[in-house]
Amino acid sequence: MKCRHCHAPLTLSFVDLGSAPPSNAYLTEAALKKPETWYPLRVLVCSDCRLVQTEDYAGASEIFTDSYAYFSSYSRSWLEHAEKYVSAMTERFGLNEKSLVVELAANDGYLLQYVKARGIPCIGVEPTASTAKAARDKGIEIIENFFGVQLADEMVSLGQQANLMAANNVLAHVPDINDFVSGVGLLLKEDGVATFEFPHLLNLVANNQFDTIYHEHYSYLSLSAVSRIFERNGLSVFDVEEIPTHGGSLRVFAQRISSTRPRSAAVGKLLDREKSVGVLTDAYYAGFQSRTDRVKNDFLRFLVDAKREGKKVAGYGAAAKGNTLMNYAGVRPDLMPYVVDKSPAKQGKFLPGTRIPVVSEARIRNEHPDFVVVLPWNLWDEVTSDLSYMRDWGGRCVRAVPELQVG
Repeated sequence: MKCRHCHAPLTLSFVDLGSAPPSNAYLTEAALKKPETWYPLRVLVCSDCRLVQTEDYAGASEIFTDSYAYFSSYSRSWLEHAEKYVSAMTERFGLNEKSLVVELAANDGYLLQYVKARGIPCIGVEPTASTAKAARDKGIEIIENFFGVQLADEMVSLGQQANLMAANNVLAHVPDINDFVSGVGLLLKEDGVATFEFPHLLNLVANNQFDTIYHEHYSYLSLSAVSRIFERNGLSVFDVEEIPTHGGSLRVFAQRISSTRPRSAAVGKLLDREKSVGVLTDAYYAGFQSRTDRVKNDFLRFLVDAKREGKKVAGYGAAAKGNTLMNYAGVRPDLMPYVVDKSPAKQGKFLPGTRIPVVSEARIRNEHPDFVVVLPWNLWDEVTSDLSYMRDWGGRCVRAVPELQVG
């Protein structure tokens, strides 16, 4: 395989998680009678440009299907994050009723609903029919397509160039990262701004966040790699912020190469920090496999011990990261009989690979499990607060990443 940015041969392995089905390919009851498609889940590092990336097996059309089940609006903390983002960007860049905001991967309108409420014109680009419909139900204009140079050209011809483009938690999801970034540069107005949010590679490595690796995430990003990719595709980074979402993310601010905003000191400081910890060296990526295996083994040991002791265990959050963890650990319904999720789109279905049923929270209230494993650990505070009533029967919350913790 060659690097999907610079096309250099890929020889450096980061981690091998065996194989798994796509992490958001939830199963219906009828689908349980059919085989699933599993793909190898291996991550490689480009020794030239330092883009960390999955080995190519599953195409975007096989992952982002019409029945895509991830809806952003079911997380209270994520909605709060989106509302604060809109407020901050509106103030910083003077957005008003004459501006245009374009969001890439608009999902169910979780963010653009706050743009629309301010009277700022907006358009969402979203390829999955299920979430696009939910956004339209909120009154948001949606272009139901994958984004790249071709779609950008079409939008420019319709006069839809953007003052602000939001690409939050999508840059890692695109197989052709060059085409995607080039499209952003085309769609921006001359003085427009694009923001990108994505989990920071430094946190993935430091905190053993291997469960954020799944086929839907084609890339695992450092500012060093992103800056190079942007510059090769018509954008320059002029600011960066470190934010707490998804276990520690970056918010990168970019503009056309021809724009003149000065680069903030924060960009140089973060690039220097990445260099100092070794992101640009092969040695930085060594040892991650063994730490990953330790987390997996500790989690599996906990589940087996709980079963031997007659304890009841449930899962909370039918999250893609949880599917990575449980498929890598080989968990099945004998160790975790069900997983609770707030989303009606997931309830009544089964997790890919493990085939564990997804149910409503009522089952926790009715069955009083001894332990509830919080699979989306990035929502630990939110979920443990929601489940505080478990204290009435001595129930406890558990997380596996970055290390086993029984709350």
